[in-house]
Formats: sequence, structure tokens, C-alpha cells
Amino acid sequence: MKKIIGLLAVLAIISCKEAKKENAEDANAEIEVSKPEIKLYTFDGGTVFVNKLEVFSQDTTYQGQTKEFSDAFYVVSHPEGNLIWDTGLPDGLVGLPEPFTSPDGAFTVSRKDSIANQLKQIGLSPKDFKYVALSHTHFDHTGNANVFADATWLVQQTEYDFITSEESQKNNADGYNAIKELTKVKHLNGDFDVFGDGSVIIKYMPGHTPGHQVLYLDLPEHGPLLLSGDMYHLYENREHRRVPIFNTDVDQTLASMDAFEAFAEEKNAKVYLQHQKEDFNKMPTAPNHLK
Repeated sequence: MKKIIGLLAVLAIISCKEAKKENAEDANAEIEVSKPEIKLYTFDGGTVFVNKLEVFSQDTTYQGQTKEFSDAFYVVSHPEGNLIWDTGLPDGLVGLPEPFTSPDGAFTVSRKDSIANQLKQIGLSPKDFKYVALSHTHFDHTGNANVFADATWLVQQTEYDFITSEESQKNNADGYNAIKELTKVKHLNGDFDVFGDGSVIIKYMPGHTPGHQVLYLDLPEHGPLLLSGDMYHLYENREHRRVPIFNTDVDQTLASMDAFEAFAEEKNAKVYLQHQKEDFNKMPTAPNHLK
């Protein structure tokens, strides 16, 4: 009789363990099913023709070379709201008879269409955005930032202090004026999970500017990807760890490159260089859309 009771007890324990295992599997299945349905749209924010490519390396590698850069901006549509990542070149360039060349002759820039008109292609207006996030505050990324004054600006505290400082307002007035109307601000101090579910994460990667950041997305069908900001402008810079001469901190940049590559490997994420035309062209045609 004791043997029978003991056997029944063992069977009960096994049955309990199997039930727990099944419940855990069911829970995992529920987690997979409830993965947020986010979409990524990629748009043409203008063209940057680099007349002096040598500024993109500390050595003389690119001396005398030129190159055409893409200048994309991105819309992330999430069930909890829309986010715009970078805003391209200023709308003021649209309709100019000739592209504009910077006073130092390093860059010639142009833009074909306004950001508001481009957003109409996916049924949105600037007022439909919960968040605006900029990889950093250089002119080719902040061109239309003020258009999103109703959105909350997600910015690293170091970048905010950098662009709003008295020195910046005095010596980089155009840079400051490009973001001065963004008064709803969430100051970040490192990585930030935008919607709290791991699908849209801002990664703090300083060096290009004090508060430079990149964007990680986990898309339901396309999988994990990283938008590089200006971590790298060229494939060659990624391969050889070359740092532009105008980065604010070389050592910080190199440390961020290490962190970027480690994170990309950890997540098995596809990396898109925002200024590399070939990467822009890998996206479906405008309005470029990845589910």
C-alpha cells in the first residue's frame, strides 16, 4: 500500500511539473503574439554633396575626394504613438533654383520636397507625433525640428546643454534656432526604451557630438535593425574606425563604436548607415516602408 501511495505522489509531482512547463510555454506564446505592431517609414530628407571628403577622417585618406550623401529621416509608427527620427535638411531649400553651398565650400545641399508634404503620403501631419528624436543637432538632421513643436523632444542632457548653451547661441545661432521651438523636452541620461516594450530604444553613443544617439528597432517582420545616426557616414569608416575631424571627442567616438558593434552583434541587428546612399536605396521606394 505504501508503495502505491509513493508512486501516486511521484506521478503527482511529475504531472505538476508538466503543467508548469505547459503554462510557461503558453505564457511565452502569449508574449510572442502580443509583440507590438510597429512600422518604419523612410523618407528622403535631402541630398548632401560633400566637396571635401577629407573632413571625414583624421588622416589624409579622402584627400581630394568628393561624395554624395543621402540624408534620410524616419517615421516610427507604434500603437502608443508616432516618433520621428531626424528631420533632414531645412524646407527652405525646396524650390531654390540652385543647390546651396556652405560658406566654407565643404558641403552643397538640396531638398526636393517639404517634410509636411512627404508625411501626407502616409496620412500624417507634424501634429500627429508624440515624440521627436534627433540623432544629434547638426544642420542636416535638425532642418525641420521646429515643425514638431507639439511633440516631446527626446534628447540627451549633454546634447541639450551643448546646443542651448550661451556659447552655442552666440557662435552657432543657426544650430540653436533650428531646435529652439522644441519646448516640450524629456532629458535623457543614457539609453531610453521609448515605449517601454523593447521595440524602440534610443542608444546613447556620444563622440560625434556630446549627446549623439542611435536608434534600435525590433520590427515584427523585418527583425532588429539599427539606424546609425552619424556614428558612421561611410562603409569604409565603419570598417576602419575612421573618425571625422569635426567630432567633439575622438576617444569617446571610438568607445561608442565598440559599444555600437557589440550591441549590433548581441541583437543580431541589421545596421543602416543613414548617410550611405546604398543603404537608403535598400529600403522600398518612397514612401519607404518596412513593416
